[in-house]
Amino acid sequence: MRERPPVLGVELDPETRCAHWQGPRDVIAIRMRCCGDYYACHDCHAALADHPAVVWPKSEWDERAVLCGVCGTELSVAEYLACDNRCPTCNADFNPGCRLHYHLYFEG
Repeated sequence: MRERPPVLGVELDPETRCAHWQGPRDVIAIRMRCCGDYYACHDCHAALADHPAVVWPKSEWDERAVLCGVCGTELSVAEYLACDNRCPTCNADFNPGCRLHYHLYFEG
């Protein structure tokens, strides 16, 4: 089994919930395109990183960039966008409201 990548954020819990998002389905982290580090959310990146965020271009949606905070599975952007808000490995529910913030992470 692959070692789970570290996740950065403000007041993280073991399933990647942070000070900004604490609902039961807020269990993903995003590997930021700009730095390659996983962050619990865009607000955590803004608070902790020393640079602006960069979105994932469509041409790179095959890159693993979404982490399930429940089981540690890394999904490509394309896999995440097609997963119907559920981890394909452990079946954990992902917050469907995250789609309102896709523009902060993924090219439209």
